[in-house]
This record gives sequence, structure tokens and C-alpha cells, in this order.
Amino acid sequence: MKDVHKSSSGASGFERDHDDHLFDPRAREAMTRFAGGENTLALEAAAAVRTAVHAVERMRSHGAEGRGLSSGALDILIRLSATPDDGISIGDLAQAAGVSSRNVTGLVDTLERDGLARRVPDRNDRRSVLAQITPDGLAWIEAFRRPTQAAMAAIFRGFTPAELTQLRHLCLRLADNHRRLADHLSRTADRTT
Repeated sequence: MKDVHKSSSGASGFERDHDDHLFDPRAREAMTRFAGGENTLALEAAAAVRTAVHAVERMRSHGAEGRGLSSGALDILIRLSATPDDGISIGDLAQAAGVSSRNVTGLVDTLERDGLARRVPDRNDRRSVLAQITPDGLAWIEAFRRPTQAAMAAIFRGFTPAELTQLRHLCLRLADNHRRLADHLSRTADRTT
């Protein structure tokens, strides 16, 4: 793709190609070298996704850390706020968050230490415990809701509802492709062992 003119993004360092689409010239240069002259579009798209994820996470973390929570703990607390009143298992919470049970256990420990979550016995299985949000956790979420909505509105300013829907769709397609590839690789590894 031919680099035509600088973006109005200013300090971001992004430029626009001949179709007026943004690209990162530093990522393009690095991916061109890496790919040895092959097409870099998928590699540049992956780099752009990472850049966007980091931007959104920095915004979320900025608001959460000012209130004493990491981005990961915030994600778990938000998920706990949407679970049934009796709670959710660590395994189910980990699966919903797309992270390991070990990771969620540590995050629930942090939330529990801060009084935002607690572990309660599972009424249906005496051997299990469930994670549950506390009243203080619900109050924390309520106080965080408006600033978060304002921050996300600002970071997605200028996006149409159709663009946001398409962005969501494309990101979830990436995640679904990853899941399928991981399943395939797991089955392949199982056959070779």
C-alpha cells in the first residue's frame, strides 16, 4: 500500500494510506521486514488490534487503579455483579473471563481482601465454594459505572453505531478463530503424544 499523507491524529504517529485508512508506519515497516516481502496485512491488523486493546485497557486501568483495582480485578468484579445472588464457581468465572482458574483465584483473593467479594459455600455441593459480590462491591461498581461510560464514550467518539457493531463482530470473529485454532492444535498435540 502506498503511504499518501499524515493523519490528523497528530502525536499518534499514524498515517493514512491511499484509501484514507489509518495505518501505523512503524508497525508496517517492522512487519515488512519480518514477512520478507510477503503480504503484511494480517500482521498489521494483529498489531492494530494489540494497539487498540492496549488503549482501551489503559483507559479502564486508569479509572480502576485510581479506585484501587487492577484491570483484571475490575473485570472479575463486573462479572460478579452480573451473576446470580448465590454466586458463581471460580471455574465458571474463569471460563467466562477467558483466563485460568489460578488467575481468577488470585483476583478473587484481592477482591475479598478489599471487601468487594466473598467466598460462600455452594448450597448444591458442600465440597465447592462460590464467589459472590458483596454490598460494598455493588456500591463500588455503581460509583464506577458513570465515569466508565463517559470514558468509553470518549474513546469511541466518532464511531457510528454500525461501526461499533462491526468492530464488536470482527473482534469476536478473531476470538472465535483463535478458539478453533487452539482446539485444532490441542487435538493435533494429543494425537502426537
